[in-house]
Amino acid sequence: MPVRIKNDLILLNLLVAVLIAAITFFPSNVLRIILGLPFLLFFPGYVLIAALFPRRDRMDALERVALSFGMSIAIVPLIGLALNYTDWGIRLLPVLYSVSAFIIITSIVAWWRRRQLPEKERFGITLQLKLPGWGGSVTEKVLSVALVVTIIGTIGVLGYVVAFPKTGEKFTEFYILDAAGKMANYTDNLSMGMTGNVVLGIVNREYQEVTYRVEIRESAVLIKELGPMTLQDKEKWEQ
Repeated sequence: MPVRIKNDLILLNLLVAVLIAAITFFPSNVLRIILGLPFLLFFPGYVLIAALFPRRDRMDALERVALSFGMSIAIVPLIGLALNYTDWGIRLLPVLYSVSAFIIITSIVAWWRRRQLPEKERFGITLQLKLPGWGGSVTEKVLSVALVVTIIGTIGVLGYVVAFPKTGEKFTEFYILDAAGKMANYTDNLSMGMTGNVVLGIVNREYQEVTYRVEIRESAVLIKELGPMTLQDKEKWEQ
């Protein structure tokens, strides 16, 4: 017996809310990976397709699924590109909230467009409690298998990357700036009694907590020592 889900948009937004709560209150958990993959790879494209094609007879389920994945892969990088030109940057919470806002707003548009149609014409998810048929031409069968394999492969690769992220190059940034905070106009010639100021900077890119110490020497003679300074990963120290 077929089971039709009419409130698919509400269910999808509830999953988004669960993901936001999971990331906000539990920074490290399995749920963020389970919901995070469809959140980035499926949900944005699904709500956009739902808004563009509210009628149930405009395309079949396989086409909707394929377009949902394809549009999601196109939408999320565009959101990231836009964030790159803002003060928030491409970080976890800005991406989470931006993609969530897109999903919620587009879901509202999709819901409104469906409400303009008779109930029988509105798109809804229908679950058949049986295996689907294997009809159609040979070309359609090959394309269907290729699509399913591609989707499963994409999810598998992304799941592996998320579960076993590759650590980038480890290094420490050390720099010297002039008194105005620029890489120019260094004071390199002082007479007796004159004072010159420079800014020392350290940025930890070691992917772990590191303790630093700065020694200022003239030849082999230690003049002054700064530190120790304990910096977390990506933390910056300036003086």
